[in-house]
Parts: sequence; C-alpha cells; structure tokens
Amino acid sequence: MNLMFKIAWRNILRHKGKSIVIGIILFIGAFLMTIGNGIISGMNEGINKNIVNTFMGDLVLISDKQKTENVFFNFMGSSVEPINTYKQIKEVLKNQDYVERYLPVGKNLAMILKEDENTPSVAYLLGVDFTQYQKMFPNSFKVIEGRLLNPAEKGLLMPTHVRDEHVYTSLNIWIIPENSKLVKENMTKAALENFQNIAISSSIVLMGMASSMNSATDVRFEVKGIIKYNALNTIFGHFCITDIESYRECLGYFSATDLAVEIPIEEKKLLNMENSNLDSMFGSESLVVPNIQNKATELKKADISSQKKQTDINIENGIYNLVFIKLKEGISYKTAIAKLNNVLTESNTEVRAITWNRASGPIGSMAIIIKGALFVFVTVLFCVAVIIIINTLTMAALERTSELGMMRAIGARKSFIGGMFIGETAILSAVFGGAGIIVGVIVVKLIPLFKITTSNDMVQLLYGGDIFRPVLMMPDIGLILIQLIFVTVIAALYPVGVARSITPLDAITRD
Repeated sequence: MNLMFKIAWRNILRHKGKSIVIGIILFIGAFLMTIGNGIISGMNEGINKNIVNTFMGDLVLISDKQKTENVFFNFMGSSVEPINTYKQIKEVLKNQDYVERYLPVGKNLAMILKEDENTPSVAYLLGVDFTQYQKMFPNSFKVIEGRLLNPAEKGLLMPTHVRDEHVYTSLNIWIIPENSKLVKENMTKAALENFQNIAISSSIVLMGMASSMNSATDVRFEVKGIIKYNALNTIFGHFCITDIESYRECLGYFSATDLAVEIPIEEKKLLNMENSNLDSMFGSESLVVPNIQNKATELKKADISSQKKQTDINIENGIYNLVFIKLKEGISYKTAIAKLNNVLTESNTEVRAITWNRASGPIGSMAIIIKGALFVFVTVLFCVAVIIIINTLTMAALERTSELGMMRAIGARKSFIGGMFIGETAILSAVFGGAGIIVGVIVVKLIPLFKITTSNDMVQLLYGGDIFRPVLMMPDIGLILIQLIFVTVIAALYPVGVARSITPLDAITRD
C-alpha cells in the first residue's frame, strides 16, 4: 500500500500539468459546494428563525370549509373562513405531547378608509390576545414609535410598511401613535417633501372584508405603536396587529362580549343562518333579508354592561380564523400532521392542519423553489466536476500507455495499476478539495460580517432574512466531505478501467 501511494505521489509530481488542472477543478468544485451548502443551510435556518419562530409557527389550523390553503398571502383578498370550535381545539392540542405552543388568531383583509374620500387602501389584520402573542413569538418586531399593547387593551400596532406604502401613499395621511409627537426622522423622503399637504393622525378607520359575514362595520382604531418586523419586514409588514375583540367587531364576527349575552334560542338560530337559508325561508323574494340582518346588528350592538361584567368574559369564546402551532424539536411535519388531523377529525373540531409553507401560499412556494434551485446548482456543479475530472484522468491514462504497459510487463497486476490511479486521485482530492472546503468555510464565516442586506422580498427569502447569513454546522461540513469523496470515486472509475485495460502489447504498439 505504501509503495502504491509513493508511486502515485511520484506520478503526480512527474505529470504536474495534468495534476494541477485536476487539482484546480477539485478546489473550485469543493469551494462552490461548500458555499452552496452554506447558503441552503443559512436559508433553512433563516426561514425557521424568521417565519416559523417569529410569525406563524410550524403548522396552521384552518377551517374544513376553507377552499384554498393559501390563507396568508392571498393577494386577491378572499376572506379566511371563521373557526368557532376553539374550545374543542384547545382541549385537543393540550393533550398532544409533540405540540410545544399554540395561538388562535383572527386574520383577514381590511379596507383603510378616509372620511372625505371614496378611494380606500388595504391592509391585513391579525387579531390576537397580545399577551399570548408575545409568549408565542417573542422579539418578532421592535417598536419604532409609541408603545406595545397592554394586556386586554384595545388598539392597533401598525408596521412601517403599512404606514409608508398603504396609508400615506394612498390616502396622504401620516400616522403617529396616540399621545406621541411627529418624528420627522422616520418619515419617508416623499412624505417630507409633501409635508405641508399631508394630514397627521393617530387613529385609522378600518372596515373588515369577510365575504361570509353580513355585518362588517367601520371601526376606528387608536394606533398605539409603529412597529418594524425584525426580519422580512417588507413581507410581514402588510400585517397590522390588533386585539382580538376589536378585530371581531371590524369583521362583523360575534365577539366574546356578544356571546356573553343570553339570546333566545330562536334568535340564535336565525343569526347563525347563511344567506341562502335566509332566502329560502321567504321564497325567491329576498327583500326582507336586510331587516333580518339589521336585527342581527342590533343584537350584536346591544349594551351588555348591566348583564355581564367585562372581567367575566373569556375572549376565547369568540370566533377565530386560524390557529398557529409550534412543534417540539425533532418532530417531522409529516408525522405531526398525520397524528393531529386524525385526532382533530375524531373530536369533530371542523378544522384541519397544514404546514406553514402551504398556508403562506406564494411565499412558501418561492422558498421551496429557491431551495430547489440551489440544490440543482450544487448538483450541476457536482456533475460538471465529475465530467471534467473523468476526461482529464482518462487523457492522462492514455498518455501514459507506455509507462503502464511496461509496469504490466514487469509483473504489476491490474489491481495495482487501478489502486495507483485511485491513489493519485485521492491525494489530489485530499489536498486541493480539502483546501477548497477550508477556504469555503472561511468565506461562509466572513460573509455575515459584511452585513449584506436587501429590501427585495424574493432575495430576502434566499437570504432567510434581511441579512445574508450563510451557515455551516458540523453536519454540513460532514456532508460536503461525503460529496467530495463521492465525486472522487465516481470520477476515478472510468479512468481506472482504462488504465487497467492497458497491456504490454499496447505499450509496444504505442512505441
């Protein structure tokens, strides 16, 4: 074995030109594979950190009536079906040992209205129990102006993206938090140039857009704070956060306050009926439906101060649209969804579980596409390296026909010749490929120090956040070593076969 490697090393030195070419190819291939794997790992970690852990969890529960699974970034504005079985859902989730945390939320589109104009803008609303939201997604955003919502407080947190792109650009209003002063340093360049003509306000009027409801209302929200999401702010910045009861009022849903009122059974049945059922009660004439809807609105707006104290109301009794779920570490999505959907069906909760990337529609799809593209890039690079190395080694074997034939003539076996070629390739792979991996690791470690940023949504998905942070852990480096060994073995197989097939007669003929 030692003799074989000594001869292999001598041959490398004798054929420096070919050896350097093969070495450079191995170096570049190992370097680019290291960078590619670092980008893929960084993207995975960034998505896990910036989407799963700070915005929507691993799984999302949606209503069985929900037709499309894209419940988060449906830019056509279609509403998300309501969920009114949260009490049952909560009991199910409490008993699942693979579930770490869960959070019910209201999510739908709302129109931003201006009193003296008919042209509205839009924003997404997230209705939550803000205390529970912070426990589920700690440090997901920072306050730019104003403050956060207090427990059980009504109000709205507006992202900078909504203020800059939706409210100011469309309605010429600049929003500042309640009881706050205007901070010109936070204004956009366009707003500063138009400062004399814009209106300043600390509240905003929103009208919910839920197609299944009949009594969505205009609600004035007091803005308590202006926030900026710590990552993917351009994407997540479409979502204003508000308390769940204000959200329900805006969308026309029954709130926990409404449900605390004792309503006769007949009226409950009437209020819960769909439009089609209401029409069928009165034949083809639907002119009386508005009166029924007015009745519903009157019942919902009833003053319950004398019937029920606010402190006695459990906000979990009202309607939600989604439930976010975080899984415990190491639990696969496939396993969790199969188990969870089985128990949800058995408990008649009328909801189903889907993964975050399915719930996020084009955002989740783009993340998968980008990861797939990176994987294809690494695979193509792998194939190109193999082809070039095979070609170079084969040429080297043919050029050494006389030498190899003479070695066979003096007693060298085919196994010795093959081992010698594998040894040459292994030495080059270890030296040049190892150097490529080391340089690649150093580059991956240095890139985050430059804080390369972007405001482009799709590039942010590639980055896994606002800042480009490729990552390499020990398992990633182990994978790269395996890939390098695989490339070396595959690339050496054909040239070794060519070298083994050379006979002493070939050497004489060649001479």
